[in-house]
Amino acid sequence: MKIKLKFLGAAQNVTGSCHMLEVDGTRTLVDCGMYQERHFASRNWEPFPVPPKSIDAVFLTHAHLDHCGLLPKLVKEGFSGKIYATTPTAKIAKIILLDSAKLQEEDAAFKRKRHEKQGRKGPHPVVPLYTTEDAEAVFPLFSPIEYKNCTGIDSTIEACFFNAGHVLGSSIIRLTASANGFQRIILFSGDIGRPNRPIVSDPDSFQQADYLLIESTYGDRTHQPTEDIKDKLAALINEAYDKRGKILIPSFALERAQELLYYLNALILEKRIPPIKVFLDSPMASKITEVFKQHPEMFDSEMTKLLKNNKSPFEFEQLNFVQSTDESKALNELKGPYIIIAGSGMCTGGRIKHHLANNINNPSTTVIFVGYQAAGTLGRRILDGESQVRILGTKHEVKAKIARVQGFSAHADREEMLVWLKNLQNPPRKIFIVHGEKDSASTFAEFITQSTGFPAEVPEYEQEIILE
Repeated sequence: MKIKLKFLGAAQNVTGSCHMLEVDGTRTLVDCGMYQERHFASRNWEPFPVPPKSIDAVFLTHAHLDHCGLLPKLVKEGFSGKIYATTPTAKIAKIILLDSAKLQEEDAAFKRKRHEKQGRKGPHPVVPLYTTEDAEAVFPLFSPIEYKNCTGIDSTIEACFFNAGHVLGSSIIRLTASANGFQRIILFSGDIGRPNRPIVSDPDSFQQADYLLIESTYGDRTHQPTEDIKDKLAALINEAYDKRGKILIPSFALERAQELLYYLNALILEKRIPPIKVFLDSPMASKITEVFKQHPEMFDSEMTKLLKNNKSPFEFEQLNFVQSTDESKALNELKGPYIIIAGSGMCTGGRIKHHLANNINNPSTTVIFVGYQAAGTLGRRILDGESQVRILGTKHEVKAKIARVQGFSAHADREEMLVWLKNLQNPPRKIFIVHGEKDSASTFAEFITQSTGFPAEVPEYEQEIILE
């Protein structure tokens, strides 16, 4: 029997997570993610390295786009097996895939219109990567599975799901390949969360694995000493409240928005900030928050206690969910103080751009960044202190107070991942470092080997390895 592991994505780069395990002809994928780095985006359009019809099942670690975003393309090109995921992951993935499809369609329509205006005729028609219909075709294939439950594929592969502590429903997946009395355990970390985070429980640990695939997003660094998030938020909100100003917080829809609500609710309950109105101006974040509300069994003890005391961060009195575009526009007519949480997290699109365009030139406005801002994004330019930025085609003077609150990362850093790895009682045969930039992954591989003695390497894209 041969066990083959092939790295089809997130190999020496961060996004596009996709790994294939083949056991005696049975093929399964762990994740099928979209590439989001610009210099790798062309891979989204290339044919899959293996025929989708030949894949027997997909195991999904969680619902971030870089882990699930190419599922519609996989199904469109012939995959018809089951997609195993926790129930929250399946629900959130449906929301995110529909949103992604809508953006694909809008981008294609915009490009066609621009090309017509410019009189351009390219060699290929401008079409979306996939459509809403393609995304919806994925939904019947989802097969829910609970934590610490297992499922088998053709008696050669058993998959068991465990809590990754990253986002709601996120999983570490343990695959056991066996045939003819030969057995190997392969552990896929997905994205590992940090311990002691709000809302979700800490990641599960493991004592045994023959092979590991572990993420390295923060493999070359430790998180900066975590500021007390509540202290920093309280200070910024109270200052803005005294100025009767508006507070804009760009945020990702999954986990970050919900964590913000958690902290704001806590600050109001503790009377550390006034009972200020909070507007969650993101239809996708609102839908995902509903999924959170449906799955209290996923919460940690502190969050469970809040629910029992009727103090849910998703239902506090000051919280308002903004749905329509007209409701969003109407916020411009309201006088502060109030808080708007809106996407996108790096200000590259979404409703936050409109709120910034209307308010960034006002000294009473405060813009609070709570997540990483990639180089070149509008969020990064604002955070770097540019005095003038272009938003929606118009230049705006930056007169608002710009602030940053650190400590929100949902990824474990290298020290936290080392603690997680040290639960293993015996050295694995090999640790494969994935889901990180090449330098970060290489540094993390060296760090693991020096710290534990465990052999670690950084695989290349489309590299195939025989697991002995």
